[in-house]
Amino acid sequence: MALRYDPEDAANAGEALSALRRFARPQAKLERCELCSAPLNQSHQHLLDRKTRQIACACDGCTILFCGQEGGKFLRIPRRIRRLEDFSLSDLEWEAMMLPINLAFFLRDANGRISALYPSPAGAIDSQIDLSTLDHGSLGDVLRAIEPEVEAVLINRICEVHATFVIPLDECYRLVGIVKTKWRGLSGGSEVWTAIQGFFQDVDARASGALQVHHA
Repeated sequence: MALRYDPEDAANAGEALSALRRFARPQAKLERCELCSAPLNQSHQHLLDRKTRQIACACDGCTILFCGQEGGKFLRIPRRIRRLEDFSLSDLEWEAMMLPINLAFFLRDANGRISALYPSPAGAIDSQIDLSTLDHGSLGDVLRAIEPEVEAVLINRICEVHATFVIPLDECYRLVGIVKTKWRGLSGGSEVWTAIQGFFQDVDARASGALQVHHA
């Protein structure tokens, strides 16, 4: 029996081969809850281990189970981002903190201690300076108004127009990751500064409202 070329059969065979190739491609790694291994969707919860300071991906069930008790091991990291539109630090106040770059985030722990951290090619660096005086200023007022340990005040002074946000801790470490992975040479290179600008554009677009601060 003679073989005959049929364009329709060839087209069908090509579609089938294309489908097989799609199935043969490596599939994206499925994220799982780090506490119970349940599959996670893209917008899952993040928890902070209060002892190790590590951030864990978690399902809604584990979030309710492990974060609903006082003094528990984990704290839920909120998702909200808020602008601080009327907040500012003077150049003198900023210089007194001796931070090497004009970009830092500030945290208050459960005991009231204030920390200032900044992103670097080596990761997040703790300034290791005494910030107790900040407790009596405008920054102290803001830090008392947010959730300790899991929210931070992120101050961006690298642009002409300074910007300040109350932001989840995991977003701070997303910024740290950008700097750590994209920094090149002594000045960082254009790629990292473009990525930092993109980060703040994203944060600004996602911000919902402004934080109301009651001054002490």
